[in-house]
Amino acid sequence: MPDVGEGLTEAEILKWYVQVGDTVTDGQVVCEVETAKAAVELPIPFDGTVHELRFSEGTTVDVGQVIISVNVGGGDAPAAEAPAAQAAPVAEAAPVVAAPAAPAVEDEEPKGRQPVLVGYGVAASSTKRRPRKAPAGTAPAAVTAAPVLASVPEQLNGHAPAAARPLAKPPVRKLAKDLGVDLATVTPTGPDGIITREDVHAAAAPAPAPVVAAPAPVAAPAQAQAQAQAPAPVAAAVVSSDARETRIPIKGVRKATAAAMVGSAFTAPHVTEFVTFDITRTMKLVEELKSDKDMAGLRVNPLLLIAKAVLVAVKRNPDINAAWDEAAQEIVLKQYVNLGIAAATPRGLIVPNIKDAHAQTLPELSKSLSELVATAREGKTTPAAMQGGTFTITNVGVFGVDTGTPILNPGEAAILAVGAIKLQPWVHKGKVKARQVTTLALSFDHRLVDGELGSKFLADIAAILEQPKRLITRG
Repeated sequence: MPDVGEGLTEAEILKWYVQVGDTVTDGQVVCEVETAKAAVELPIPFDGTVHELRFSEGTTVDVGQVIISVNVGGGDAPAAEAPAAQAAPVAEAAPVVAAPAAPAVEDEEPKGRQPVLVGYGVAASSTKRRPRKAPAGTAPAAVTAAPVLASVPEQLNGHAPAAARPLAKPPVRKLAKDLGVDLATVTPTGPDGIITREDVHAAAAPAPAPVVAAPAPVAAPAQAQAQAQAPAPVAAAVVSSDARETRIPIKGVRKATAAAMVGSAFTAPHVTEFVTFDITRTMKLVEELKSDKDMAGLRVNPLLLIAKAVLVAVKRNPDINAAWDEAAQEIVLKQYVNLGIAAATPRGLIVPNIKDAHAQTLPELSKSLSELVATAREGKTTPAAMQGGTFTITNVGVFGVDTGTPILNPGEAAILAVGAIKLQPWVHKGKVKARQVTTLALSFDHRLVDGELGSKFLADIAAILEQPKRLITRG
């Protein structure tokens, strides 16, 4: 079971894509696992025949445990069947330790390294690679009959000769891909020449202010909110004998959400303020933008303009975009906005964020929101997409809820809950008329944000949405 970092220690096997006896090829995805942050597909780094699946679907497996073995000898796979699921902790995919040494290719394969699943690095004992022996002039040496065990992928982006590619664990490779960084141009600082996350960030951002992971001491991932959502489906629910109760194991995203929310609620002193206002003009602007040629093919909805209003309000009240660094006893002011959007998924609530949302135009912001939501619904949100958020919006109005008191994402100073937009009686120009009305709720960390700042920020958002032309005058 691989380890993709972020302090994760276990993962659940969601689905096997191969069975005993199946032929597999280098780079082929063999299974999907769920971590506390996302679903991750694991590829295999060699050609051969599946010899054994050591755990069944729905089993929680500790990082470092061998989950599959493959016969690379070219003969028929032994007629072994996958054993029944064995109880073990689950939920996360992080760089995993390679399986115990198993017979490997003679002569042609380096003796100091065991093959592992593509994307996640090898065991500590196998990081020093010995030079290959000179070819014997004959056909490639045979492999021992025993299958090669695998527990960890070594790289997510394919399998190439080790000497020809930079050394990096899968999450680092994925991070580099997301940031558009060529690993071949990165100077490694890790042991044995391994490229680290910090190396990638340094290569990607030579000048901008560094992204400081600044939460109070909360070990859980910052990806959850307090709004109730439908329970995530679990593979191994235990039903009581009288069938009147169903017990669902707490794991994966649900487990991480719970830990993050408890840590946030009991670390940051929360204050929540509310504002109810007439949002009719913004709703009319939404309809006008739908027919605007510059927005053709893009999704335009109230959340888009609410997000834009938040970004304008952050620009006017920059101290709201901050974090509390308990270890350093510092307040970290962020000069960028990574805008988190709480998204309900089949596995629970997650909060991916739009990187550098403050620099995006309205069409760009619309595209980013659409991609974020679509990816979350498909369960393909990456851990990197949920890291580094600076401010979060949670839209409880889609469930018909008027408002709520959201809990902060760890590491952020504030979170905005958007309530349902409803037609209500409202005094407009001295007369009672039917108008579109909504309520916003802002929760903030009172260590960072005092009542004045919180009130000004919330009032700014409401004023912009009540008179959306202020998107121009205040932006």
